[in-house]
Amino acid sequence: MMPTLGCFEDQHCESNMKAQLSLKIREIRPDEFDLIWPIFHAVISTGDTYTYSPSLSIDEARKIWTAPPARAFLAELERAVVGTYTLRPNQSGLGDHVANAGYMVAPAARGQGIARKLCEHSIETARHAGFTAMQFNFVVSSNEGAIRLWQRCGFSIVGRVPGAFRHSKHGPTDVLIMHRFL
Repeated sequence: MMPTLGCFEDQHCESNMKAQLSLKIREIRPDEFDLIWPIFHAVISTGDTYTYSPSLSIDEARKIWTAPPARAFLAELERAVVGTYTLRPNQSGLGDHVANAGYMVAPAARGQGIARKLCEHSIETARHAGFTAMQFNFVVSSNEGAIRLWQRCGFSIVGRVPGAFRHSKHGPTDVLIMHRFL
């Protein structure tokens, strides 16, 4: 069954329907990371959602996003790469039954339901891979749009770490731990 995007808040149904009809998500190999590097770099350079240094090199980013046991995926809309996610065990050994994922959408492609589609795809991929739950360890509390989306995708806030993120504009900012069973 293909997940649907729906229309949320102030987004336009027409653009969501277009994205729903033509968005393609596929797994990539490490040597294809160059395809998602512009998105990765744009997202981390703002210093407002990921802990990665804004000066992270492409080789370091490739290793983080694609090195086994991680699996990386990209989303294409009309042949343009508009998003990516990585999926991996949250922990090794006795914690490897819980998945962890990270998502990035190109700034110009936001508001079209792509992040939701990536999340839904990752949940199905994780379930198919044998994971029994998914956990996000470090959701920056000021990233309110993402928090609402993850909650709509079935995640609950299970913890808060005060001041754990050095936000580029807000300074020390709380991070949330979010979880859902698969």
